[in-house]
Amino acid sequence: MFTPSYGGDLKSNERDFLELAVLVYRDATAKCTADVSDYRDLLTIRSRVKHEGLSFLTITLPQFAKDLEKGLAARRIDSNLFAGFVRSGRRAIPAFMQGMLSQLFDIETGELLNETPEFSTVIEAVRQICLAFKKVEVECAPKRVHAAIESFVEIERTFESFSLPEEATRKFSLVVSMLWDGVFSDFELDTIVSRHGPGATAERVSGNQKFDWRRWHDRLEPFFPLVGNAFPLGIAETDEDGCGNTVTVEKALELVTIVSEQDEQPVRVVTVPKTLKAPRIIAIEPCCVQFAQQGVRDYLYRTLERKWPTSGRVNFRRQDINQRLAIKASRTGRLATIDLSDASDRVPRDLALEMFRSNPDLQGSIEACRSKFATLPDGRVIGPLGKFASMGSALCFPVEAMYFYTICVMALMDDRELSYTKRNVQKMARRVYVYGDDIVVPSTNAVLVSAYLQKYNCKVNVSKSFLEGNFRESCGVDAYGGKEVTPTYFRQERPRYRRQTRNIISWVATANQFYMKGYWATSQAMFLMLEKLIGEIPYGSVQNSGLVRVSYLGYKSVQRWNDELHRFEIKAMVPRPVYVGDEIDGYPALAKCLLKLETASSSLNSGDNELADTWIEGPLESQLAKAVASDEQHLTRSALRGGVALNRRWIPST
Repeated sequence: MFTPSYGGDLKSNERDFLELAVLVYRDATAKCTADVSDYRDLLTIRSRVKHEGLSFLTITLPQFAKDLEKGLAARRIDSNLFAGFVRSGRRAIPAFMQGMLSQLFDIETGELLNETPEFSTVIEAVRQICLAFKKVEVECAPKRVHAAIESFVEIERTFESFSLPEEATRKFSLVVSMLWDGVFSDFELDTIVSRHGPGATAERVSGNQKFDWRRWHDRLEPFFPLVGNAFPLGIAETDEDGCGNTVTVEKALELVTIVSEQDEQPVRVVTVPKTLKAPRIIAIEPCCVQFAQQGVRDYLYRTLERKWPTSGRVNFRRQDINQRLAIKASRTGRLATIDLSDASDRVPRDLALEMFRSNPDLQGSIEACRSKFATLPDGRVIGPLGKFASMGSALCFPVEAMYFYTICVMALMDDRELSYTKRNVQKMARRVYVYGDDIVVPSTNAVLVSAYLQKYNCKVNVSKSFLEGNFRESCGVDAYGGKEVTPTYFRQERPRYRRQTRNIISWVATANQFYMKGYWATSQAMFLMLEKLIGEIPYGSVQNSGLVRVSYLGYKSVQRWNDELHRFEIKAMVPRPVYVGDEIDGYPALAKCLLKLETASSSLNSGDNELADTWIEGPLESQLAKAVASDEQHLTRSALRGGVALNRRWIPST
């Protein structure tokens, strides 16, 4: 058995990931029926990590996986694929992972072999080895951060030259009228409940301080008047906060400055760690804008997910629809999956607003809570913005989905040479599935759909779009030949201190995912590392409220019987919210209490809460959200976003 030497020439995180890469390789090859392991592969991994660092694991190997997918789609490997990897003699496939690739392609010609039941297993193994570290959240090199910001600026500049032929504009308007007219007929401004979102604000105020209003945009007044939204009770000399305390509304109003359009605060553009290849760019909205956007977003979510023809086709809280379609399409080939790059930053403002023309109040309210300028990290201010909104706006996700959906329907109409009638438009609308920038359309129309998306200023991500072959990807699920081949991703570096709760929680979830996939050596090694840090991790169910290990055999630890609650219990690390002092009183406190009563159920159902974050999912997120929502001290403290503490306590064993 090959064991690499993790010498002092590697950084600590490089040694950690190299050790895990070796374990993932061994587990992956062990799952294959044929003997496909090769110690030379391990030597290559060790050598290239030593010389290239983490970029080999996070950038180079993921590109190797992309080249595999291209070869599968083209049914052969050509000389353009697997650049940077040596080929032995005149062989078509590279020497690296030759044992596995030779199960898929002819070694000499590179032609795809006749498919066997083992195909999906080998493909999953190769992709798992290559993609395990693709999504590790690490800081990018400054030059990559700078390149991402410049790309953001360059995309904005494209709107200066973007224009459509008159015929294309006419068709877009025609489809809009047949697709969206009447869908928003029930919109009434009086029924919109504005609320704060869970994220940061451009003013850098958070938690309870969001209710202590200081600025309100004058553009919001016709649609979201200050009195009736930020101050939900209306103007009164005095009122009571429910505890017998007198609060003065007029005094609170005197503190608010109504800001004219030219004095509005721009969105604050920031970068956050995503991968070593590039950061994620977020545009953080001003507090009052974010407040108004949340109410409109809730309405759009409800309407589009429930009304014909978008119900079940345009989704915001159900990824499983696209995921199931991707798996099925990888077997039948009848559907294609399309992914877009920089999706939110490429939606033109004018065309986005055109989709709401049938309801002037809705159109006006959306434009009123749309920011027009942006401040970059280096202090530059750009604008007026040609894009509708960047990621960070609460309206970005629903509006971009509508835009992509409209274009796809138009492409299907033209590709099938159908007359532009409402019946035909709605019929084609039922053949398109959209979740953000993940799109599923009939394969026979996918080429023209891609061309139409490009024409309307979108950018198709060719490496993540699959129009032919047996591979499909949508909403985080990868499939080949009707079987899921989605890799498990490391998302955080190895935790080294007990206070690194984010890393600990992520590693427990990842270790369990590896276990459920049969990567048992990898899973066991991760749990051993974790237990040295936080102590024993008991066995339990994925529904447990604490950090537990899962078992195929149904093992559940039982450490005591609770006579009072009549249940078996285990002692496990349990996440809890971290609170910071954040006291408000007077009218802001009263406004929060009233808004909390009005929005509590809808916030939990939509997945929004003061603690919501992408790295905590499932039962743990629900548990933390309920803890925050039911906090009796919410007027004196607020949950620290992304802050979670771990305490060991007794919980039910099942």
